[in-house]
Amino acid sequence: MEQILTNPTFVLFAILFLGMALGNISVKGIAFGSSGVLFVALAAGHFGLKVPEGVSGIGTALFVYCVGLGVGNRFFASLRSKGSRLVLLALLISLAGAVTAWALCRVCGINPALAAGLFSGANTSTPALAAAMESVGDIPGGEALINIGYGIAYPFGVIGIVLFVQLLPRLLKKNLDEAPPETADKDPQQIITRPVRISNPEVQGRNMADFMEQGRMHCRITRVLRGDILMPLSPGDCFEEGEIVMLVGERRHLKHDAGLLGHLSRISPLPRTFGDETAELILLAPAFCNKPLSELRLLENHGILVTRINRLGNTFVPTGDTEPMRNDILRVVGTPAAIRAFSDACGHRSSAIGVTDLLSLAGGVCLGILVGNIHISLGGDSDFSLGMAGGPLLVALILGHFGKIGPILGYMPRPGRVLVMELALMLFLAGAGVAGGEKLVETLMQEGISLFLIGAGITLVPLVVGYFVAAKLMRMPLAEALGAICGSSTSTPALGAITAKTDRQEPVIAYATAYPAALIIMTLLSRLLLELL
Repeated sequence: MEQILTNPTFVLFAILFLGMALGNISVKGIAFGSSGVLFVALAAGHFGLKVPEGVSGIGTALFVYCVGLGVGNRFFASLRSKGSRLVLLALLISLAGAVTAWALCRVCGINPALAAGLFSGANTSTPALAAAMESVGDIPGGEALINIGYGIAYPFGVIGIVLFVQLLPRLLKKNLDEAPPETADKDPQQIITRPVRISNPEVQGRNMADFMEQGRMHCRITRVLRGDILMPLSPGDCFEEGEIVMLVGERRHLKHDAGLLGHLSRISPLPRTFGDETAELILLAPAFCNKPLSELRLLENHGILVTRINRLGNTFVPTGDTEPMRNDILRVVGTPAAIRAFSDACGHRSSAIGVTDLLSLAGGVCLGILVGNIHISLGGDSDFSLGMAGGPLLVALILGHFGKIGPILGYMPRPGRVLVMELALMLFLAGAGVAGGEKLVETLMQEGISLFLIGAGITLVPLVVGYFVAAKLMRMPLAEALGAICGSSTSTPALGAITAKTDRQEPVIAYATAYPAALIIMTLLSRLLLELL
């Protein structure tokens, strides 16, 4: 048994197993989830067990890379609309932590180097730690004191914010999945389906498919009401006065396109459809790729109509000018026989829809680590880098926004992405926990419980300040506020705790927006603490 406990790989997977078993224990609806790995890892570190070297860095890079891919398609739009207030929140939370560290350490007479270490550890910020180490100057034993402060404050820095984001919704009796009333059901880009009654004389008698493909419409006509049954569109269907058609498109375009045909109508009760007439097919055959839909004439030639396209995780309604690309997932409407025939023609393979491109995953993370290791001079002998977390995050955001860079795709199917995120988070927690637990008890016994309490204060005060500013002054929804707080505190595990509780993207987008700003601000503040104390 003693021999197996010296095997780092066995220890790692034992920590993951026991940590998840602990995390799955629920007490009054509260469970640690992946964070249970941290507690087991702290205990393992205390007893001198080891995990493979570098596992924490691997986990960090993979986790933030998947986070970036998940929100890259919305990040830059969010940055334009909400970026300034999220950066401001990151600044306020970082300043609150620095002021708390300065005040508590000043009152208690704490050494400046120890204070900088406590600040860095309480915010789990490795760049802040590195900056403090570079700026320690002539303080006797400065580097050792910084490491001690970091080691004491770090465990609660991780645990404290994880507990905060888990307990706060329960204390407030709020559900993270609830959409704010003022934004619910008003997304202009939401794809919806509405019935339209034909009343415009200019379109009557014209072929429906030809009219759609001429480029005047942003929406698609999918079905026609025949008696009390909604039938798939056929090549010979023409507009007739008083006829009901089903129009699908983005909310912002639907009213305009309905006006081209007639006016929005209501059908009660909703008619039944003809049968099993919709399917999602992955496009693999070159004959259908990179050609406009108006040229392909799929309704005339194959009896199907493409109503939506999912490309690299983004779903949109095509127009006649849209050119389908290889690996696009097409939502098609047609008779069951037509769908089966087109499925064979387009090369559809159901197993290909959820495949993760491992080449792109490895290449993207590699590129992110390279970017993270670029050092930017801050004057003198000081410099700054995005590190193992910031570099992959930035690259993933860019990839997610543009879809691909060269051969590297900025997309992973959600099941694969969630699995990699969860595993990566556990690897990070295992590595960080073992490192933090190694000297935790020893340093507490040597330095006293007061330093631990100071570190806890540096962690908790900014969280309370951040929530008050985000929720009360900036009026952010709870999910977005917690994501912003995680990013402003540079806490990857806390974001993992939120994503385990909700599928909403607001926390992840807010985290990704606030995180880079907080990373830079904390790096500068750790140096400032050394000067002011």
